[in-house]
Amino acid sequence: MAPTPISATSWTFADTYVGEDDVLAAARARAEEVGVTPIGAGAGAALRLLAAVLEARAVVEIGTGTGVSGVWLLRGMRPDGVLTTVDVEAEHQRLARESFKEAGVTSQRVRTIAGSALDVLPRLTDGHYDIVFADGDKREYGAYLGEALRLLRPGGVVVFDNALWHGRVADPAQRDEETVAIRDLVQQVADTEGLVPALLPVGDGLLVAKKEWVPESGD
Repeated sequence: MAPTPISATSWTFADTYVGEDDVLAAARARAEEVGVTPIGAGAGAALRLLAAVLEARAVVEIGTGTGVSGVWLLRGMRPDGVLTTVDVEAEHQRLARESFKEAGVTSQRVRTIAGSALDVLPRLTDGHYDIVFADGDKREYGAYLGEALRLLRPGGVVVFDNALWHGRVADPAQRDEETVAIRDLVQQVADTEGLVPALLPVGDGLLVAKKEWVPESGD
């Protein structure tokens, strides 16, 4: 028997189950001012949960925005955890730093790097990170996956926002460049050996995959 599709009322209830405080409300207001679409509350809560379960000490974020997702991640990370966040817009990062400050996050816990993710990520340390969260250029998602697999420690998790892309990914008639790139990513994650994936229908969809530990081969 097929499951009953979730109603709009139930989806809204679930997506807003964990509320947001004044710090996140202010970060969202900044996002609206500069035309940034931040992660939703339900997806933010999922990020915080993942960071808490992993006791994350080192996280990479692709797409700083005005700090909404960064605040959620930092609130789940260890107190000594460091968020490395990358964005092409230095002004957005300036606004994000205001959000982090209002959240009581010390400057030592956030490393903001202005630049293209595909220029910055290759300079980061292999196998060092607990989470790689991507909310950048959708057309580059496949390349972000390749970088994430290198950056994550065994047992680490890669997360992609907008995995449902406003309902377009599940509709094969939608063939625009961004939709096709996300659809290809979803399939690539499912097909990649050594990943344990799930597609979570929170917000605009969170594609999550754990990098399995693979023992070194010996004689």
